[in-house]
Amino acid sequence: FLLLNMSWQQYIDTSLVGTGHVAYGAIYGLDGSLWTCSPELTNVPATMITKLVNSFTDGGLATLRSGCFLGAEGDADAKYMVLRGDERSVYLKKGQGGAALVKTGQCVLLGVYKEGQVTGQCNSAVEKLADYLIESGY
Repeated sequence: FLLLNMSWQQYIDTSLVGTGHVAYGAIYGLDGSLWTCSPELTNVPATMITKLVNSFTDGGLATLRSGCFLGAEGDADAKYMVLRGDERSVYLKKGQGGAALVKTGQCVLLGVYKEGQVTGQCNSAVEKLADYLIESGY
């Protein structure tokens, strides 16, 4: 499926965006550090990244109760609402698009889908990459 010597950006480009089911993505360390991201996610504030990483403790429901901003905080065009979540995955929705967050042992994967892309296929792509990274010790 993938080679572990790929750069983190290659995981985004190949295993998420490259599937055609994910518009853009990011990988964050569990400490909130940015490992890599698509250009569309470069302006996500550090405070929001911390909220995203911490959202798995309560399935996203309390941590992200006021919404999740995948862009400048307070920007209505960047605001997503939490649909559901647990200790592994949190699913977000915004209009005809949305996002999937999946936690591994060392990082959090984020895959965003836009109008015209299928929710379940995006979720599956992110979950599949997470499974691979978990099996590889990440």
